[in-house]
Amino acid sequence: MLSDILKILENDSRITPDRLACMTGLPEGEISREIKQAEADKTILKYKTVINWEKLGAEQVFALIEVKVSPQRDVGFDAIAERIYRYPEVRSCYLLSGTYDLLVMVGGKTMQLVANFVAQKLAPIEGVQGAVTHFLLKRYKEDGEIIDGNDDIKREPVVL
Repeated sequence: MLSDILKILENDSRITPDRLACMTGLPEGEISREIKQAEADKTILKYKTVINWEKLGAEQVFALIEVKVSPQRDVGFDAIAERIYRYPEVRSCYLLSGTYDLLVMVGGKTMQLVANFVAQKLAPIEGVQGAVTHFLLKRYKEDGEIIDGNDDIKREPVVL
C-alpha cells in the first residue's frame, strides 16, 4: 500500500491525499498518515520539481565527474564520499563499479566555477587519486521528463 502511494507521488508530488484515495482505494486519512510517517522516517526525502531553466535564459553549468579514490581502512569509500558530497556544489554522488569509484554531479553558474571546484576542492582531498570531468552540453531527459522535445513521434515511413 505505501509503495503504491510512493510510486504515484514520485511521478507527481502535487497529487493530493483525496486524489490518492481515489487512485488507490485507500481511505484519505490512512494515506495522510502514511505520507507523514514516510516524511518523518526519511523514506520521502524531498518533493522535487524538474525545471527547464533554459527557457528562462538562466545559464547553469553541470558536470559529471568520475573520481578514482583509495578506500580507507574500516570505512571504505564512505568517508571520502562524505567529504565530497558535503560541498554545496555537489548535486549528486554515487558509488560505482568499474574503473572509477565515485560519480559526482556538480553544478555552478559558469564553467570556470565548476572547473575551480574540481581543481581547488575535489582534487586536493586526501585519497582522491584522479578525476575525469565531463561537462554536460545539453539535457534531453531528466527524472523521466523530456526537457525540450517535440511531443510528436518522428518515424520513418514504412513502404511495403
